[in-house]
Amino acid sequence: MYKGIYIAASGAILKDAELSLTARNIANASTPGYKKERTSFSSYLLPFAENISNPERVMVEKGKTLTDFSAGDFIKTGNPLDVAIEGDGFFVLEGEKYTRRGDFRLDEDGYLINIDGLKVMGADKTPLQLPQGRVEIGSGGNIVVDGKTAGRLRIVDFPQPYKLILAGEATYLAPAELKPVESSSRVSPGVIEGSNVNIIKEMVGMIKTTREFETYQKMIQAFDSATSKALNEIGRI
Repeated sequence: MYKGIYIAASGAILKDAELSLTARNIANASTPGYKKERTSFSSYLLPFAENISNPERVMVEKGKTLTDFSAGDFIKTGNPLDVAIEGDGFFVLEGEKYTRRGDFRLDEDGYLINIDGLKVMGADKTPLQLPQGRVEIGSGGNIVVDGKTAGRLRIVDFPQPYKLILAGEATYLAPAELKPVESSSRVSPGVIEGSNVNIIKEMVGMIKTTREFETYQKMIQAFDSATSKALNEIGRI
């Protein structure tokens, strides 16, 4: 009977993890460049006991957190420093961080930075520092200030982007074995890429997962009650 409690508890733990990820997705539904996450799970059989009529039972445990890198909707802003990547790829930030969030701005020293103050890297692998003037970003990532070329955005991609590690709301780190490659993707100036979270689907998923979590709770309570009853009856024999 105790195995039944463990099985139900493993399911409840998984559903709790799903609820946490769903809540994070909903909280970041309006965060530019945010990519929704989901959890995977693995299962395995409990050791089979001979001469017991009960079938083998399956335990589940939380696996990896997976990121869905599908594109979000483009939102027109008209801001000359806002850009969105058309297709696959990531902007490169200082500290070897990567993002698809392109609502950039200039700091007091003229460096192009992201929302967290990290400098945006250029194609020459150095931070982009722009002179004062009217900034225009072309579809090829070229940056022109008052008609003069001032740099070009560096855009890279990964052969296995699902291995990237979340390091902020829409910022990622690459593990040592994952090397970036230069991307040929173009950019759309004056727009930003929104989150790819469908809030209606997330809300429906949250309701479904909550009900499943409650079902596991009831199973645990039922097993606990049955175990307690069995022990009390044995004690009276």
